[in-house]
Amino acid sequence: MNRSGQRILIIGGTGTISSAITRQLAAAGHDLWLLNRGNRRHEVPAGVRQVVADIDDEAEVLRQLGDVRFDAVCEFIGFVPAQVERDLRLFRHRTRQYVYISSASAYNKPAASHVITEGTTLANPYWQYSRNKIACEELLMREYRENGFPVTIVRPSHTYCERGVPVSVHGPKGSWQVLRRILDGKPVVVQGDGSSLWTLTWNEDFARGFIGLLGNPKAIGEAFQIMSDEQLTWNQIYQCIGRAMNKEVNIYHVASDFLAAVAPKEWDFEGNLLGDKSVTVAFDCTKLKRAVPGFQATTRFDEGVRRCVAHILAHPELQVEDLEFDAWCDRVIEAQERARTALIGNPKR
Repeated sequence: MNRSGQRILIIGGTGTISSAITRQLAAAGHDLWLLNRGNRRHEVPAGVRQVVADIDDEAEVLRQLGDVRFDAVCEFIGFVPAQVERDLRLFRHRTRQYVYISSASAYNKPAASHVITEGTTLANPYWQYSRNKIACEELLMREYRENGFPVTIVRPSHTYCERGVPVSVHGPKGSWQVLRRILDGKPVVVQGDGSSLWTLTWNEDFARGFIGLLGNPKAIGEAFQIMSDEQLTWNQIYQCIGRAMNKEVNIYHVASDFLAAVAPKEWDFEGNLLGDKSVTVAFDCTKLKRAVPGFQATTRFDEGVRRCVAHILAHPELQVEDLEFDAWCDRVIEAQERARTALIGNPKR
């Protein structure tokens, strides 16, 4: 377990996952530093040191850090190998542990077994984002094997917080337009038949597992997945969202490969759906629980989503319209209904 009073640097620190870690570490009295652009400075707890800089400006980062050394450096915004190589230059000799946030989407799609462990093959033919994460992991593990670099890899799945309701099919502006459709009684597009299993993890639960790996000798040179043990079908997920809004959800099922084919390429439904959310997975977190005794995610999704909905409805700035996505949903539904009508009228049916 982590020992009190560690000096920890988080690269990021105000995002969906890292904000909860920041709050918990600050409350526990650690010497916490955040390195980011300072766009959410008002959300940072008192006593946390902020290094406001572009991390790609290595000279400026080194100037601000001086000769400070850390017990752990946690990288939340490293997406491609070049960013990990930059971190190696910056922190190779100034941290006892480097924690890299990868992604559970890196696991093979489709996996040979729906039960996923840290030993499941990493390979995602559908999503470049996931392949980049795999490349970053491989680089870091090579540094560990060849040079003793003290890396720990963490693979989150779908982690959420009060800023956004986790849905599967949405546009580039987030989930609000899906909620708007529910409020308006419009059909909501769900991939497949909605029966595939998915895991959603409240960020405060994730943070407890993550913090248990900091300063933990069992974590060096290892990968861990951190998520809830609760599995729900997508139909159940949307039903929970509807209950939180006191609305019935008119779920409208559309094949995942069709959605990926007809959505704008920049929405990357091929990666998000075929390479991730349309695949049934059940994560086995036994390895994490051995390294962090007592860890258990305790927030059921129906509880967490009620907090999300209440927060979003109370904060109009989070209610970002996405009219392009809304119109696209209407067109997809109309096209499928036309096809259904045409086939029902076919005498061969």
